Amino acid sequence: MPWTAGAGCVVEAGMETSRSNDPCTPSSAFGPAGPACDLVTVPTRQGLEAVDILRRGAAEAVGPVLHDDGGDTLGFLVPPGTAAAWDLPGSTCTETDGRGLRLDPEPPVEGSDWLVPPGEADLATDPAVLRRALGEAARTIEAADNCR
Repeated sequence: MPWTAGAGCVVEAGMETSRSNDPCTPSSAFGPAGPACDLVTVPTRQGLEAVDILRRGAAEAVGPVLHDDGGDTLGFLVPPGTAAAWDLPGSTCTETDGRGLRLDPEPPVEGSDWLVPPGEADLATDPAVLRRALGEAARTIEAADNCR
């Protein structure tokens, strides 16, 4: 099932992923589609909180982040191979193989936009760091919701 980020980015699930030790290493095999990365998709509220947490830790901890202008999801670019072991409840990780995802400054899909553009971030967010930030974000949201 493809993940559509509102304004031009469709990431197809089930594609073969190039395995590499380098996060989002560009490969000539992918041509203009750009580097191979996986995409972690989370609900917007949790994702925005996680971006704040990551930025408080170190600005370079955040890779490019897509925002679905419909307000439903954020997508964090993570190194290829992350999807094989991603098991965080409330999120999904999709293999992209670099196809269908372009790291251009322009929004990749109509109806989406870069929350953190490629030129202002690392090539990918470290999955372990993202996992911790998403966990902290979920706890923060739960605490805020229980204070009512």
